Amino acid sequence: MSDNGDRFPWSTASATGVGSHPGEDHLEALRVVFGELPDLPYLPELPGRGVGADMVGRTASLLVDMPVEVQPSGWRITQAPGRDLGRAYDHLSRDLDGLEEIAHAYTGPLKVQVCGPWTLAATIELRYGDKMLKDPGAVRDLAESLAEGVVAHLAQVRRRVPGATTIVLQLDEPGLPGVLAGTVPTASGFGRLPAVEAPIVTERLRTVLRGVAADDVFPIVHCCAPNVPITLIRDAGARGVSLDAALLRRQDEDPIGEAIEAGTAFFLGVVPGTDTRLPDIGVVAKPALELWRRLGFPPSTLADQVVLTPTCGLAGASPRYAKAALAKCREAAKVLRDDPGED
Repeated sequence: MSDNGDRFPWSTASATGVGSHPGEDHLEALRVVFGELPDLPYLPELPGRGVGADMVGRTASLLVDMPVEVQPSGWRITQAPGRDLGRAYDHLSRDLDGLEEIAHAYTGPLKVQVCGPWTLAATIELRYGDKMLKDPGAVRDLAESLAEGVVAHLAQVRRRVPGATTIVLQLDEPGLPGVLAGTVPTASGFGRLPAVEAPIVTERLRTVLRGVAADDVFPIVHCCAPNVPITLIRDAGARGVSLDAALLRRQDEDPIGEAIEAGTAFFLGVVPGTDTRLPDIGVVAKPALELWRRLGFPPSTLADQVVLTPTCGLAGASPRYAKAALAKCREAAKVLRDDPGED
């Protein structure tokens, strides 16, 4: 249970993962997650299983009345569900079966991840081949379809894990900065799609976040790319932001400070997502500690408002490293609670 009162659904000094895992054994991935992250486990994704297990295909399987298929260039809207979408359904169904088995006695917050509307729009193609991002009406329909599908997905998760007190819903939006900057390539790859104005980006993101709103849902947005639009994400209704701590820059600190003051949660990526020599827990915790001190916030709030994670998904890591990385995040989170700070 949370010892954070009503502010955050997780316990003080919690850690979690971003989403993806290596390998093809979903039960083993779940055992690792629930074993290493007892305070805030999540439903892992295993893109190594192939078509439909990737971030886009997995989420596309949730879309309502918007079937997709795989073309040589990637996922594309189609007229009727086919074999590719069937594979995505099967992967997700097995994952939910495994979640029900591993988490049958679990009580506490649970995190699930879906791809956000803008990254989907920048990736999925329309029937005639251009990306959905090119068509504002298609993006609007996509956001509405995604919201409806995620509501049904969360209902499934609740049925499978009745002890889940709160669902931390993570929208994965690595493509968000590119959408705003106008750097998303066209389907041919020879051009760039025009930048989308910030109010429109906010509104479509809000469509999804409002659509899934519930008392037991804590929505966050993850973006591991540079130039995370923190203020826009907050304006859209997210209660937390997940990002790579190494990408924080001095010019980011005004919106970060405003977000912290407003009670926004930060999921800080502090451990590399691919195999490397893991540093001591003090080094892992250092970016969060220094950020808090630099911005002048009381150390007593740090371990409540910040959750430590790897910098991004772990699909490119070895299984051994993935487990060690999650354990390191869990151990470093305790440093945020125990460090005396500077008053």
